[in-house]
Parts: sequence; structure tokens; C-alpha cells
Amino acid sequence: MTQPLSPSDLDAAGLRRLARTRLAAAPSPETFASPRAAHGDHALDGLEAEPELVAAARPAAVLAPIVARPQGLTVLLTLRSTALRSHSGQVAFPGGKIDPGETPQQTALREAYEEVGLSARLVEPLGWLDSYLTGTGYRVAPLVALVDPAFIPTPNPDEVADAFETPFAFLMDAANHRLEERQWRGRMRKFYAMPYGERYIWGVTAGILRNLYERLFT
Repeated sequence: MTQPLSPSDLDAAGLRRLARTRLAAAPSPETFASPRAAHGDHALDGLEAEPELVAAARPAAVLAPIVARPQGLTVLLTLRSTALRSHSGQVAFPGGKIDPGETPQQTALREAYEEVGLSARLVEPLGWLDSYLTGTGYRVAPLVALVDPAFIPTPNPDEVADAFETPFAFLMDAANHRLEERQWRGRMRKFYAMPYGERYIWGVTAGILRNLYERLFT
């Protein structure tokens, strides 16, 4: 019997092979048009997405950058500036709303360059996760990609307070996926959290990482 694959055993070549079989080659045509949303801030509460929220959700895309370090894969994350209006001071993937005429991939790559100076030539797209509906009104398409370890982040101070890497094996270990609760808009809401040292990874970012874990390792 084949033993389950361990995240700590993966190198860049192994991740490429796994991504080909587990990730979508392109965002679903329904990513931004479907009246339903299976993944999102509502899902852990056992709720259906509110039709009004789904209809009004703005399309966005993020890059989930996995750095191919020789000593082990890492995930590049950012700490958003406290000056931003949305999700300020939170840990996030590079990303943002899709501009008119852009594809989700173009948006994810453009935002990564604008936020941390990540050039598209250092990025190898691997595939797409499920879209994620946020409570703040975005439907996010996450693009998983390998990043050349030669990349050195240069955070844009207007948007990013810091850029840092977290071990892929840590984030893909279900034992590190905590379910927490807090009150938001008059209701107790559940969310994933994956604290790592002084970094509190939670909410949308942790939800997308959980989806990556489910796609690759379950």
C-alpha cells in the first residue's frame, strides 16, 4: 500500500508533479459568476453564502508563492500596511482586485510585482485553488506558483510592512490548523488560524492555505 505523501518530503519537482494532478489548470468559468460559493468566510459556520454578497462580490486574485529553497519549500507571505483600508495589519498573499481587461493570472502577477517586487520571470505558475468568498465582499482566485529562490523581496511600503517566509511543511500540517472564533458584525464567526512564531496567520489567508492542504494532501 502506498504511504501518504508528507509535505516535508516534497521538493520543487515533487510539487510540480502533485500540482499537475491536484490543482486546476485554469480558474473555473464559474469562479466569478456562480451564484454559489462553497469556500469562504461563511463556510466554517455551516452557512450558505448570502446571495446579495455573492452577487456584489468583486473579482480578485492572489498569488500563493512557494519558494523552492534547497533546504525545504517555504511560502512567501506579506504583512499588510496598517495604513490600508482593507485587512490592514494582517498577514496576506500578494494580490488585489482584478482590473478591467485583466485575467486573474495577470492580476496575481502584477500585484506580486507591485507589492514585493516579484518579477514574473521568477514565477512558475502551477495551478489554481478554489475561489474564496471573503466577508468583505471579494471573490478571490488563488494561483499557486513556484518562485526562484534567487528572489529577494522589496516590499512597497505603501502596501506592505514586511515580507517573510514560513515553512511549507508547517503550513501543510493539519495539526497546526486551529479553528478559532470571534465576534464580527454581531455574530460569532469561525475561522482558521495558523500561528507561526510572532506571525498570526488567519482568516482568508489561512482559509486558502487550508484549501491548498486539502487539495494536495487529502
